[in-house]
Amino acid sequence: MQPELIAFYIIIFLYGIIIGSFLNVCIYRIPKGESIVKVRSHCMACGYQLRWYDLVPLFSYIALRGRCRKCKAKLSLQYPIIEAANGLLYCLTFYVLGFTVYSGLVCLLVSALLALSVIDFRTFEIPLGFNVFILTLGLIHLALDYPNWLQYVIGLVAVSGFFYVIYIATKGRGIGGGDIKLMAACGLFLGWRLIILAMVAGCIIGAVIHVARMRIAKADRVLAMGPYLSVGVFLAVLWGNNLLNWYLSFYV
Repeated sequence: MQPELIAFYIIIFLYGIIIGSFLNVCIYRIPKGESIVKVRSHCMACGYQLRWYDLVPLFSYIALRGRCRKCKAKLSLQYPIIEAANGLLYCLTFYVLGFTVYSGLVCLLVSALLALSVIDFRTFEIPLGFNVFILTLGLIHLALDYPNWLQYVIGLVAVSGFFYVIYIATKGRGIGGGDIKLMAACGLFLGWRLIILAMVAGCIIGAVIHVARMRIAKADRVLAMGPYLSVGVFLAVLWGNNLLNWYLSFYV
């Protein structure tokens, strides 16, 4: 790999972990109804207001050995995991899709999916703000690929409409309203073919993993679909077209 390319991936990773640090703020504060911009970052145990050198993504956690500088309380592993995961996912996105504006939009989509997945897994709710953000990304993508606008408009309702029917039929017990909005927003971003693939992949992954959790960890029968649908969307946006072309090649 060329030195310039390595340097570019390092920059992407650093940018990714910076955004990942902000995602941690969103994950902790949004479910509590706290501001993500007005309240300064602080230790959850002693309230110590963090200085700039305590807030360097990933590296501050390593330097402090995972503990608060003042009270030495152990910090959650979530901080470095989310930061590192977001940075690595950014690198993977650019590696698979290339260095384009679309890749940048996908990175922002991935960050939103990562944060809402953690929140939904914990609270069984997907904050509306994330779906609005993804919908905005979808509108931007639609504008960039305007000649194919119809596939994105159909994508807006292709899965969300199906989910809404389930929601009505089961009186909200079969699917959550947040999942419907998520599939609508992601459908506008991906288009109808990829959002259907994302739904199928997400449902299969969710079924397999949740059955295993029920048997091994005695998890409740009720599951948060957001994380699994998000994985399906991520797989579809990176490899969906190749998978669909491979599948359709058997019928040509």
